[in-house]
Amino acid sequence: MKRLLPTVILAFTAIGGYAQDYPSRAITIVVPNPPGGMNQIHAQPLSAVVEKLTGQPAPVVNRPGATGAAGTAYVAGQSPDGYNILVTTPNLFLVVEKDKLYGIKSPFSLDQIALLALLSADPLILVVHPSMPVKNVKELNTLAKAKPNEIVFSSSGPYGITHTPMAMYMDATGVKMRHLPTTGGGPAIVQALGGHAQVTAGGPAAIYPHVSSGKFRTIASWGTKPHPALPNVPTFKSMGYDIEAYLWVGLFTTAGMPEPTFNKLREIIGKAANDPGFKQSLEKVRVVPDYRDAPEFRKFFDADYRRMAEVIKKIGKL
Repeated sequence: MKRLLPTVILAFTAIGGYAQDYPSRAITIVVPNPPGGMNQIHAQPLSAVVEKLTGQPAPVVNRPGATGAAGTAYVAGQSPDGYNILVTTPNLFLVVEKDKLYGIKSPFSLDQIALLALLSADPLILVVHPSMPVKNVKELNTLAKAKPNEIVFSSSGPYGITHTPMAMYMDATGVKMRHLPTTGGGPAIVQALGGHAQVTAGGPAAIYPHVSSGKFRTIASWGTKPHPALPNVPTFKSMGYDIEAYLWVGLFTTAGMPEPTFNKLREIIGKAANDPGFKQSLEKVRVVPDYRDAPEFRKFFDADYRRMAEVIKKIGKL
């Protein structure tokens, strides 16, 4: 017992000291996409505030590939020491569910990732090209049913953030449209702006400028309440359709971290997310800050995951 006691004491001292000294070096903020887009919009101002709070560098590193799976797998495979933060969207589980559908082994598993915090959760917005003779969901439904599979909708890609909400809408209303998949949310909007697709969906930050300029007409929101940037856009729920979908952005890290270090990281993130400068940076681009710590984020995440997993099953293999 005399030999074991110093080892036990050392272990507890190391864990306690680890949390107390954390962070003692740079915290890398990983964006699993090319520069630009929602993850970057959140990561850059977060980096500045984390550096201010910790006195340590917090570089933003882009690790794109495989619809976000490459960057996610990178963080999943790191040491659980709190020095890697992943900034990502529902793509985190959409990729996993798509792989499951096709019997493919994903490059990471969800149990390798620990939830840290939700930063924002804006609803997707349904829009049409102004050449479309529709001003609301009822008129769009009527036109789509009169011309099944003739109306084209663009998306960020099969089973992606904007494909799944459109599949929800079509399933709930019984309409059939032709899918034009692209390589991301930006390209999907470009296709709709150019008239190659007549319908698309996107987050308020991406949609708002084109709505303001008259290049898109808003039809509906997948939220439970109107979005502040587009307060006159009705929700599907208000029309009796029980569907909702969000372009949320959350923070994750490598699972298996010692609890004291994990809690210290949560504390840092909580202060950063509530920093006035961080909030203002989101509000400037029409994103509503919606910070939720790990336990609250878990409830939101699980509910959204269940919804989207069901949608992917209904879509089936393409």
